[in-house]
Parts: sequence; structure tokens; C-alpha cells
Amino acid sequence: METLAERGYSRTTLTEVARKAGLSHGLVLFHFETKAKLLADTLDYLSDEYRENWQSALERAGPRPEDQLAALIRADFNPAICTPGRLAAWCSFWGESQNRPIYQARCGSNDDHYNDTLERICARMNAEHGYAHNPARAGRLIRVTVEGVWLDLMTMANPYDAAEALRTVWTGAGALYPRHFTPEGPETAVF
Repeated sequence: METLAERGYSRTTLTEVARKAGLSHGLVLFHFETKAKLLADTLDYLSDEYRENWQSALERAGPRPEDQLAALIRADFNPAICTPGRLAAWCSFWGESQNRPIYQARCGSNDDHYNDTLERICARMNAEHGYAHNPARAGRLIRVTVEGVWLDLMTMANPYDAAEALRTVWTGAGALYPRHFTPEGPETAVF
């Protein structure tokens, strides 16, 4: 992940990964065989870590859709997940996804599951709290806001911190669900 963050997808080499890990090139080559296999394993690791993070947060959230939505949003800014190295690694894979089917093949079903979960939560916000947003668009808006601030966190010359990024996403959630979210997070006294 560190090599991806520093060098990007196309400039990452087994030699550089071995050097950064303090291992011999031969050992890395023996274990992974090719750069493509190393990158595929890295993507699998990131994808599994991300899925486990949001699913675990969702399990702890309880049954209310507003708590579930808040849990999903917070999970994306978990300090274990939202690190400069991980964000840069994700960006490297996203940047290559059009030219290399590895991302879609390895992450497509995880992305679909996350998006479906988010859409169902947004539909429940409508049903239980009287909102009338298209659930697919509401979920998409939240997801692209998270991904957008992730990009900002790693590409801006003077980036804001993760706390400000989270407030940006809370602001978006508040635009959709004003009785439940503010720029500071979930509204505790829902009217």
C-alpha cells in the first residue's frame, strides 16, 4: 500500500515493494510470482478490510435506519480505514479500473452489496420518517460525497483533516435528512 501511495499503480514494482518491506526481491517474487498477483492480493486485502469495517459498524448500529446510516458514514472515516496510504492505494486501483478489469472482478460484488445496503437504508428513512427521496439517488449522493472527500483528503495541496471531511458528509446527509443530521453529525433530538 505504501508503494502504491508513493508511486501509483503503473510505477509499482516487485523490487520497490520488497525494498520497502525490507525483504529480498526473490522472496517477494516467490510468494507473489508477478506484480499482477501482488496487486490483486493487495486489492483483495483492502476490499475485505473495507467490507468487514462497514458491516461490523452496521451490526453495532441497531435497527433504526438513521443509526445505520450514521454508522456507515462513520465507518468510512474509521482511522484504521481512512489513512493516507489506504486512500492513495484505493485511488490507484480506481484510476486503473477502466483499463484493467481487476478492480471490477475483485470489488464489483462488494461495491454492489454496499450500494444495495445504503439504498435500503435510504428507503427505510423514507418509510419510517416521511422523507420522499429516490433511495438509489440518495444513497449514491452519500456514497459519492464520501468518495469525493476521500479524494480531497489525498489530492488537495492543503487538505482538510478527516474530521472536516466527516462534517462535509454530515452536511450532505443533513441536506437529505434534515430532521436527523446536522453538519456536526446525527441529530440527537429528532422532531
